[in-house]
Amino acid sequence: MCGLVGYVNYTKDMSNYKHIIQDMNNCLKKRGPDEEGYFIDKHINLGHKRLIVIDPENGKQPMSATYNGNTYTIVYNGQIYNASELRKELSEKGFIFEGHCDTEILLKSYIYWGYDVVNKLNGIFAFAIWDSKKEELFLARDHFGIKPLYYTYNDDNFIFASEIKAILKHPHVEACLDATSICELFGIGPAHTPGTSVFKNIYEIKPAHFAIVNKSGIHFEKYWELISSPHKDNFNETCNKVKYLLDDAIQRQLVSDVPLCLMLSRRFRF
Repeated sequence: MCGLVGYVNYTKDMSNYKHIIQDMNNCLKKRGPDEEGYFIDKHINLGHKRLIVIDPENGKQPMSATYNGNTYTIVYNGQIYNASELRKELSEKGFIFEGHCDTEILLKSYIYWGYDVVNKLNGIFAFAIWDSKKEELFLARDHFGIKPLYYTYNDDNFIFASEIKAILKHPHVEACLDATSICELFGIGPAHTPGTSVFKNIYEIKPAHFAIVNKSGIHFEKYWELISSPHKDNFNETCNKVKYLLDDAIQRQLVSDVPLCLMLSRRFRF
């Protein structure tokens, strides 16, 4: 499952605050019990808890890569189902890979395609990438919001994490319930207004959105939306297409370097 945490502050030297990112990251141990890692720089601290699935040795996070003299660092939760296709395309463009994990493929995809990387991805994901030269943070969440990613901004701190409780560990964040969100929780829960949480001033990156954080401020952008079109296939075409999509989805999600398990449920009628 994995978990990520981080915060940016352009007014302070963040290398003196490693204990804060450690406290935040420790809240996510159940999401990633196998490994932890940190990236500490002047204006950003990143933390990661890892559940090892693919490439145990070469998939450690935070992961950094240098390209044309610039360093990029990623923390990531999810799985990129078209990673092999992206790797092949990037290899043809001259990129060299140290392992076969999708984290490295995602990072180098961002290096090559920039913000447009979200339009190349098939999968479930929440990730943050720090551009050291531009001192800019890029965050993105998958098309349907399967992977969680929350954030808040106060006292010049942009703080984000896979879970709200990690954000609440930051000393500048106050746990204050939002009355409207509580009403939604009891009235229509688990549904809620997209982008909100039950705490005041703590939000979620909306599904199919990315965010850019730099010295100019915070910018959000929607990169995808579901399009409804008339169904024109006949019965046989529909069956064949559904079978192909189901088979393809299952095969893509069976990629792993560790043992897999399958959980089934059955509904009984009395």
